[in-house]
Amino acid sequence: MEGLLAPIKTTVRSDVVQQENFLVPVRTEPSHGRKQIFSVNGPEDTLEILKSEPDHDELSRVLRWLKATADAREGFNINIPSPQTAQVVYVLVNDIISDYWATSSGRNTNKSTGERLLVRCLSSVTGIGAIVARLRQLLDQLRAPQGQAEISGINRFQPLGILLDVLEATLDSDAFVASVWNDIYSYISEPSLKSLRWKEFVSLVASGKVLSIASEASLALDAVSESVANGNWVGNGFGYATWLGRNMKHMINTLLKDRVASDTALSQLLSKALNLGYTDHIVQAAFSDLLNGIDRSLEKVGNVISALSTHEQKLLVYSVIRVLSKRHLYRPQSTATNEVSGDKARGGVAALLVALIKTTQLHQDLLVDWLVGTSADAVGYCHNTHRAVILALSLDTDQMMKALQISLELFGDKLCIKHAPMLQQEVNAQILLMLVGYAYRTDKRSLTVLACSSIYLNAISNRIAASSPRARFLGMIVGTAVSQLVDSEDKKMVFSAEELSGSDGQWYAYLTNVNDKIGSISDLNPAQVPSVKCPGKTMTLVTRNIKPPRPTKALNTTSKIITIEEIDNGSESELEDLPMYEKPDSDPSDEDDDPTLLQRNRPTAPVYIQDLIAGLRDTENFDRHKLALTTASSLIRRKATFGTEVSDNIEGLATLLVGLSDKWGMEHFQKLRLQGMIAMLTAEPLRMGQWFSMTFYNGDYSMGQRASVLTTLGLGARELAGLGKEDAALTGANASENAFPSKRLPETLHKIYALEAAPMNALSQQLERNMIQPMAAEAADKFSGPNALKVRTFSSRMAAERKRQKPMPNALAKVVAEGFFFPLTGRWRIHLQANGEKSTHTTPFLLTHLLKTLSLILHASGPSTLSLPQMTAEFWDLLLSLRPRATDPSVLEALLFAFLTLLDINENDQRRLAEEHAKELLETQEWVGNVFERIGGGSEEGDRVRMLAAGVLMRTREVVERYQRMLMGDLVDFM
Repeated sequence: MEGLLAPIKTTVRSDVVQQENFLVPVRTEPSHGRKQIFSVNGPEDTLEILKSEPDHDELSRVLRWLKATADAREGFNINIPSPQTAQVVYVLVNDIISDYWATSSGRNTNKSTGERLLVRCLSSVTGIGAIVARLRQLLDQLRAPQGQAEISGINRFQPLGILLDVLEATLDSDAFVASVWNDIYSYISEPSLKSLRWKEFVSLVASGKVLSIASEASLALDAVSESVANGNWVGNGFGYATWLGRNMKHMINTLLKDRVASDTALSQLLSKALNLGYTDHIVQAAFSDLLNGIDRSLEKVGNVISALSTHEQKLLVYSVIRVLSKRHLYRPQSTATNEVSGDKARGGVAALLVALIKTTQLHQDLLVDWLVGTSADAVGYCHNTHRAVILALSLDTDQMMKALQISLELFGDKLCIKHAPMLQQEVNAQILLMLVGYAYRTDKRSLTVLACSSIYLNAISNRIAASSPRARFLGMIVGTAVSQLVDSEDKKMVFSAEELSGSDGQWYAYLTNVNDKIGSISDLNPAQVPSVKCPGKTMTLVTRNIKPPRPTKALNTTSKIITIEEIDNGSESELEDLPMYEKPDSDPSDEDDDPTLLQRNRPTAPVYIQDLIAGLRDTENFDRHKLALTTASSLIRRKATFGTEVSDNIEGLATLLVGLSDKWGMEHFQKLRLQGMIAMLTAEPLRMGQWFSMTFYNGDYSMGQRASVLTTLGLGARELAGLGKEDAALTGANASENAFPSKRLPETLHKIYALEAAPMNALSQQLERNMIQPMAAEAADKFSGPNALKVRTFSSRMAAERKRQKPMPNALAKVVAEGFFFPLTGRWRIHLQANGEKSTHTTPFLLTHLLKTLSLILHASGPSTLSLPQMTAEFWDLLLSLRPRATDPSVLEALLFAFLTLLDINENDQRRLAEEHAKELLETQEWVGNVFERIGGGSEEGDRVRMLAAGVLMRTREVVERYQRMLMGDLVDFM
């Protein structure tokens, strides 16, 4: 076997061969995929480097070369659109940004040189368009269903956040728009191409493309995590509009090349921006110099506005009036200092409006339409704003007389008297009286002719014949004021009504003596006229500066020290029977083991309103903030009858409480906040009722905060009516805690909406039972048999007296119409007309809450309220107009409850309902009958709606059957 395996050949290697190195370097050529380029000589080299994954040095060299081309008039220019520019920008946005931007230290720090170069290369029409297109592409990818191989979680959103940061860094300059216009104007030779590129840029930044895509990206990031969301201002409408306005201001102040071309470009930009939805913010930022009394840019602004269309000019002028009203004309107090500054501010605002009209060649019909137009634009502004606009209009006598005639026609229109909100009628009367005064001083003859015309006579006659006491009051005021100016002593119109001699009547009569003087634009300088911020970022309507009388302080609220005597303690033996207690070893606050956790300086309860405001603002100190919120209600009620401390700070304190958020998750936070707001309302009912009504419609608040404002109005009104103790028993903090779990909102939403809705729901249910139970008892009594067979028990006189309820003083009845009811109903129609059907206030939650609040206020005012007829007419019109919105079950239930409350409160005056509201009564009966037939029973919700509908039907049929003969004529017309 050994011979089978024999070696054929044996070879022995030497040591030299064994030490040979087999890894020999081989000379290779550069690969075709990556070519070493040491200099950049054109866009081809740029594209090749960018596509080959360059390092920092190569990228920096390329970006410097691209930046250098930005000043080239011939050849390649990174800022001028071309096919090569589009390719370079596409690679920068899609590849380079995702690789290199994330290495920065953060968006809040200074960017590196490379990042600044990258931003400069993207600061063009092509760059912004590429970023927007890439953002849209990333959002489409996020909406697509996730595959198994796709990246999940937060990493999927990182490219979106990076690109949003790049967009913000690119736009983050007040000179951005001006630089783009300079590039287009300087480096493009063809005029048609210039116009085309500029229109493309305007369409991107001013028509909402950038804002909409950035907002969508921000919402997508917010939905993932707060840590991923960057909170970019470019996705916020207010911040973006302010940025756009600042860029317009920079163009107005700096662009001097070819004024005609720059003015045209600015007009195109402003025209698109006015339709963006944030007109006031754009105007406030773009024309801030003019609004602050600096008129150096007046000619430039006039040229820009003149190129706008008539509709756009109207939007701009109305926005200027809004901004000036908030900045210069709002005064919370009528002190002597404020009156002097108010005169100067009114003169300055009028001077600016006159200058804009003359410079831009606008027609003064815009001011006439604002004052007395059918759209009621003047409603919702403070009285100083009306005076300023009338002062600007008074320089043209023809236009002033035209406004006076239109106002008089609107004042005497029967439909307006019957259906227009009382708030609008009051504002029209005020404007009419001031126009009458100016007309008397400038053209007395024309005023005399107008006073003898049929327009004036019909207006006064229609007003005096109106069913509403307030409408008759306004008619008597206007008739008396005009007669005092144009008639002789023996022919002057005189009314013996007590309202004319009251403070309200005297204030209206004084309006004909208003004679402001025109000022100059420099009077609007903030250094000369102190600007007062309007609470809640809104405008306040102050029709009268009349404060309700303060309640008198009780006589036995203080004690008087008669004498101080020193009492002898006697012998020390008397102390022997007293028990001895050991001295505590330590302070109770030393219970914590860690000495660093002890808090020796604990906050004390606030004594003054300013201390309360400071404590509520101190959201970083939990103990102080909680103590301020806990004591807010008691302090406000205690200080309301002592001095002017509450009245001087009440609007600022109300703004703070309405916008207060629960940062600490405090127990009973909403209840304590609501108690403080109710305390302020009861301290100044008329003033704060109007303020809370204005805040509900115009304030920048959430739905929960608006609901709390309505709850404050409802509960505050009932407390003024003497029903506070009953509400305290019905609206406890734990009223909604025992609800069945399936009927509760998610915990996060339950904390927001629970307290805002629970008190009003509890009160409405209680009132429903109180109104329906007598009708049910009466119906059961009819079917129980003949009255002759019934046994009736008689109680003694003393027992009957004990059961009879004692009358309570109703302080609400004096201020309910002007302070609570009419501001809410009047602003509803105005707000709906201004904001359309998609307004937040038309949501079922807020609309239901509003209807219940108005119903509770009407019920609390009582059947003896003098303004009940006018409140009934306006509320009935509002309810009938809301019938198409009753598709939601909650709105339908609230609407039926409101109808039931309206009919119940007018039960003692059914004849007036039959005489003045016959059509409304028949329409209500027919609609509620259809609802009763359509809604089926068997469920809790259906039974509740049918119960309310049955109650309304019984009330309406009772009136119809009793006054059938009177209604027969109206019934024939209705059928």
